Amino acid sequence: MEQASPSLVLSDTPLAGIRRLTLNRPDKRNALSNDLRRQLFAALEAADRDPEVRVIILRGAGPCFSAGYDLSPEAGTQPPPYYTADGPGFWPRHVVEGVFRIWDLAKPVIAQVHGWCLAGATELATACDLVYLADDARIGYPPVRGMSPPDTQFHPWLCGFRSAMEQMLTGDALTADEAVRVGFANRAFPAGALEREVLAIAERVAKVPPEVQQINKRSVHRAMEAMGLRSAIRAGTEMQALAMTTEASRQTFAGFRAGDVRGALDARDGAFGDYRTSGKDS
Repeated sequence: MEQASPSLVLSDTPLAGIRRLTLNRPDKRNALSNDLRRQLFAALEAADRDPEVRVIILRGAGPCFSAGYDLSPEAGTQPPPYYTADGPGFWPRHVVEGVFRIWDLAKPVIAQVHGWCLAGATELATACDLVYLADDARIGYPPVRGMSPPDTQFHPWLCGFRSAMEQMLTGDALTADEAVRVGFANRAFPAGALEREVLAIAERVAKVPPEVQQINKRSVHRAMEAMGLRSAIRAGTEMQALAMTTEASRQTFAGFRAGDVRGALDARDGAFGDYRTSGKDS
């Protein structure tokens, strides 16, 4: 088991009122193990309780934001970071609960995304209130190719019917410009300018009194929830759980359990010739 250590999530205060959290497993492309997730939720909740913090930035160390959930056999031995009732559909229900833990924080949360943002990492980003991308960012949910739809089915809500359908039926990644155009993200910046631009936006967000800002944030959330977002995303966990019973999904997860994560992913993406199978470092 990975040693529980504060180094999995770094915390700093780059400017007054701004708490910045950094996913810190760069050698594993910031794969979201349960140990990392436990520390992340603790850090988010601590920032939300801190009266000196007005806005939170979430980013990744190394070459990318995050490659998604840690699929290694070792990661499967780590207990989940918070309690979710056991039973059918445990994992998607657990993930959705985590998304809404972030959604329900009082403080605004900004995702600062560079490089790959895949699978579970896209769910983490969409739980945030604002999303800003480097121009090298690539956003994708390749598990639809042989495992399941997302645990958190945000695509129709953020990206609209046509884009959501294309992403679900192909698993293809969006470029930064495409992700902004379809509504996944707010804006894209040159990679070298991303940190500076995100800090400038965070400074502006932090100028609003926090007792007003949390109501501003909730007003948008309540409008989305009145249209059915929360209930639809919870209902979507049943689709994810159903997909896990298919033969294709069982075969893919058998590869993960056997320790052949690379082989299972290559088998999934090989026919498409992208992600790891493109021949590029991804």
